[in-house]
Amino acid sequence: MNAPITPALFTPSWHAELELGYARNGDTTRPVMRRHKGPLRVQKHLYAEGPEVCQHIIVHPPGGIAGGDRLDISANVATGAWAQLTSPGAAKWYRAAGPAFQQLNLRVEAGATLEWLPQETIVYSAAQAELSTSIELEGDARLFYWDIIALGRPASGERFDRGHFQSALDIRRDGELIWHERQRICGNDGLLDSPIGLDGKPVFATLLVSAEIDPQLLEHCREQLGVTSGQVRGDLSQLPGMLVARCLASEALHARAWLIELWRLLRPAALGREAVPPRIWNT
Repeated sequence: MNAPITPALFTPSWHAELELGYARNGDTTRPVMRRHKGPLRVQKHLYAEGPEVCQHIIVHPPGGIAGGDRLDISANVATGAWAQLTSPGAAKWYRAAGPAFQQLNLRVEAGATLEWLPQETIVYSAAQAELSTSIELEGDARLFYWDIIALGRPASGERFDRGHFQSALDIRRDGELIWHERQRICGNDGLLDSPIGLDGKPVFATLLVSAEIDPQLLEHCREQLGVTSGQVRGDLSQLPGMLVARCLASEALHARAWLIELWRLLRPAALGREAVPPRIWNT
């Protein structure tokens, strides 16, 4: 006889998929693929900068990611197209008895540009967040990418003392691995307070630009942002073919403001356009 089914045997979860594609048609970037399954959507595409740059806002209607949830997002930007992807607010990873997952696959063809500029990811204490990102660049494809991670909720007095956050990021150009990064931070990990880790700052952010920036502009960025300030500590490094910027902050909004200012300073040199912040960032 089968055992009686009880609610305790179930772990409700969402599996959501979103597949996007962009192509150049004359002087306009148009969305040519938009397929979704489960609670992942994009709002109507916008042209705040004119027809060349297509902006999409990725929305996860449940508002948070719980144990067992899985988000799969992919985007392909075809030759000559320019896509800018962002989000309407913070992604929240809730405390859970099991892991939740996000898989991001981005492909940028030769002559195309992708800006991946989501708002922050908040990882609650006791969450088990596992994120994996793979980016494929072809030829002279251009990338402007950032992520902002907030561990715990300091404003609510919540320290990241349980659970874990882990991420993997691989970037390839024409099949050759040019960026390979792995992170794993567990609750109450010594790295949270270590001066060689997060140094007591619960927020950390990374910006990657597939460009080589003039040293004078980099120095100007440092002067404008301040290598060290009371709320944010960050700096920039130029590697072959890749600019890397990182910061630590006491709050996510400070890290986000630091990245936005850096984007404003670097975008004209890296992508040839003045920075026009998406209106959703102000709501």
